[in-house]
Amino acid sequence: MVKKKRSEKAAIQSGRGVANLAEAKAWMGARGITEIECAVPDLAGVGRGKIMPVSKFLSGPVMNLPLSVFFQTISGDYPPYENLVDSVVADSDLVMEPDFSTLAIVPWAQDPTAQIIHDAYHRDGRPVELAPRQVLRNVVDLYAKKGWKAVVAPEIEFYLVEQNKDPDYPLKPPIGRSGRPEIGRQSYSIQAVNEFDALFEDMYDYSEAQGLEIDTLIHEDGAAQMEINLLHGDPIALADQVFLFKRTIREAALEHNIYATFMAKPIADEPGSAMHLHQSIVDAETGKNIFSDKAGDPTPEFFSFIAGQQRYLPAVMSILAPYVNSYRRLTRDSMAPINVQWGYDNRTAGLRVPPSSPAARRVENRVPSSDANPYLVIAASLACGYLGMVEGLRPTEPLEADAKGLDFELPRGLLEAVAAMQYSDEIATVLGPSFVKTYTAVKQQEFDTFMRVISPWEREYLLLNV
Repeated sequence: MVKKKRSEKAAIQSGRGVANLAEAKAWMGARGITEIECAVPDLAGVGRGKIMPVSKFLSGPVMNLPLSVFFQTISGDYPPYENLVDSVVADSDLVMEPDFSTLAIVPWAQDPTAQIIHDAYHRDGRPVELAPRQVLRNVVDLYAKKGWKAVVAPEIEFYLVEQNKDPDYPLKPPIGRSGRPEIGRQSYSIQAVNEFDALFEDMYDYSEAQGLEIDTLIHEDGAAQMEINLLHGDPIALADQVFLFKRTIREAALEHNIYATFMAKPIADEPGSAMHLHQSIVDAETGKNIFSDKAGDPTPEFFSFIAGQQRYLPAVMSILAPYVNSYRRLTRDSMAPINVQWGYDNRTAGLRVPPSSPAARRVENRVPSSDANPYLVIAASLACGYLGMVEGLRPTEPLEADAKGLDFELPRGLLEAVAAMQYSDEIATVLGPSFVKTYTAVKQQEFDTFMRVISPWEREYLLLNV
């Protein structure tokens, strides 16, 4: 009976987004909304914010949060503020203003609840340069100044796993409707997806209620590993959708006593999970793809975009693979790329050009992992392509052979990736020096936290042998 009531909630007319506070009041009144979740994505892509009664929100939709929300590590620690921000103002309040276009219901909530994404500003009105949504907006603005507009389509892989209440135990595939866990490789299996039909029905209901535009759902290589493809569109809107979708599938899974995880490498002997990003650039006035000329052939901008990704993706690797675990995915002879080679319909390369019409010509960045912040992944990837176009770079020759056995061209660990970002003046110019300094400090602090943990491998091989 509870399940039925929640399905009915999910079927409420969603009507995602409004123009202003007055429309928000009418929108919430029509749906009987009593509470609203006000969130801002942090560096990890975690929603930070406040839950408040609708009456309080409508009387003053701006909320205050401390600057430290953009310095917090995934473990809840903070890097030293020295040389990052004056310690006196480290916890001063920022002004969070709602983006009314993101207003949507929270379909799994017990009471009628809405959610809205906020943007962060200093008290003098300046956008907070550390906020991931602002970092992406700055890159989008760089494109706009050139008369360009980016179009992206993310693909997000994730695993369904048994609930794991003790982190010392490895993760295991969950029990499906057959009563058995999945074994072996079930790539693209319809039957393997059907094992979790009830969960995915909830996911689709919840997504539809929030206005999330899911294109396809497929089973990936790993046991109970799935992939969701989103429809292409505006970079900020798509980053918002990934941000919301991650929470949505977690909530839907919990309804069925299952975990959904976006860890890059959650199970040792299974493939890792990626966040592949399809990218094209259109003329802002005509809407025509600048990667194709009038004859339908690839343009110099197309090749320069690829070249920019080849040159600069290593420098943003700490964004594309943000945790120690992320680099466990990037191993030789797996389908996860270890270099920045490119090719036409070559899935073994870091950069793939999918088969398409000239109007849909695009570049797929296969490097990012699914644990990454979608705002920062899109910003970093587009920044690399932008630098390639403005610098007129030329790519290597397209690769037709298998790229898995070639040399590593990407950082192999978090600290190496952090150093690559710190030494790239070009990336600092595009993403912002303050952001780069803070982001790399957070990543270094996360690595320090990781190093306090003794792993089973160390106990197994070092305890009695060294």
